[in-house]
Amino acid sequence: MKLKLYHKIIIGLVAGFLAGILLGEKAEYLKPIGDIFIRCLRLIVVPLILSTLVTGVTSAGDPKKIGSLGIKTVTYFIVTTFFAVVIGLVVANVFQPGAGLALGEVTSVARPDKVSPMQMIVNMVPLNPAEALAKGNVLQIIIFALLFGGALSLAGDKGKPVADFFAALAEVMFKLSDIVIRMAPYGVFALIAWTSGKFGLAILMPMGKLIVATLIASTLHVLIVYTGAVKFLARVSPIHYFKKVFEPALVGLSTCSAAAAFPFTMRAQKQLGVPERVSGFTLPMALTINMDGTALYQAVGAVFVANIYGVDLSIAQQATIVMTAVLASIGTASIPGGGLIMLTLVLESVGLPLEGIAIVAGIDRILDMFRTTTNIFGDNSSGLVVAALEKDLDREIASTPLSEMEVEEAV
Repeated sequence: MKLKLYHKIIIGLVAGFLAGILLGEKAEYLKPIGDIFIRCLRLIVVPLILSTLVTGVTSAGDPKKIGSLGIKTVTYFIVTTFFAVVIGLVVANVFQPGAGLALGEVTSVARPDKVSPMQMIVNMVPLNPAEALAKGNVLQIIIFALLFGGALSLAGDKGKPVADFFAALAEVMFKLSDIVIRMAPYGVFALIAWTSGKFGLAILMPMGKLIVATLIASTLHVLIVYTGAVKFLARVSPIHYFKKVFEPALVGLSTCSAAAAFPFTMRAQKQLGVPERVSGFTLPMALTINMDGTALYQAVGAVFVANIYGVDLSIAQQATIVMTAVLASIGTASIPGGGLIMLTLVLESVGLPLEGIAIVAGIDRILDMFRTTTNIFGDNSSGLVVAALEKDLDREIASTPLSEMEVEEAV
């Protein structure tokens, strides 16, 4: 049987842990392999984000043609993603998932000067895009890519050659990111071997706390944000919503793939009374840019890495994490290993060491179950809320219990 990538990463994690226990401090000799993996992740980040964001904006079509449906959909995605990151940060700060494991101290962490929230927004706009690219200023790169992609769309046929170039560059970067992600089992093996060789069994407890913290944050986001949106914006019973979305959520939990659950999500949208005019627009967009579970996980992961390196994140740094995670979720959602690459972006935005990614990557399959399930609940809530705001929701179907629908289908 051919092993899947996540199987290989799990094997790398276990083998690395055992190798570290056996080799002890001699496992230090394996660390360069992990360092190369981290460098390769950093290598692809800037061109990948630039090309995918520009391509994503241009493929959406002429911005002038985006109607109320598009505006409401995108606004809903951005607002819920913002809340997801905030909830992730709150839970992580309370839970302190990396406490108890000290991989070392970091003295060179980027600590932004105390600036007003408005000045932080101003600083996101680059003075020189080339300088932002050279320095890897993630937020400025994202803003430039969004503006540049919008301008390309407005340029029409004259901008098509440039748009085609970025589309081709994005495809090349997809292939390159796939190559880099395939190195993950070896990078995880080397870094975990070094970590366990240095710290022994002490790494097990933080891994468990990271899983629990992510689960708690995901559950709170679904119960507070999505339930609130369904109840107060769509004015639909949350009980009907959860029962009808349970099937696609279960598929997502078991497969870790929102795409695999897509047919079940479409069926759930019909059962919720969402017309195809709305679901046909919101769901494909949701698969690309509505990644609340992924963004939430970045916040928990960033605090986890800060914990294990003894870094006390300031309010300004946590605000940077929020902005980076919200904006980066648009550009990295559909790429191979997007969660890992997005975490690289978030860590770099506040100057945290990337070596902590090894521990996160080792249990990524478990975390991905929570991320995907959260995303699917979000996808279904988006169609329901947008349809209600558009006054296009079939409330008779939405209020019909799932048990009665199943009886009708059986007949």
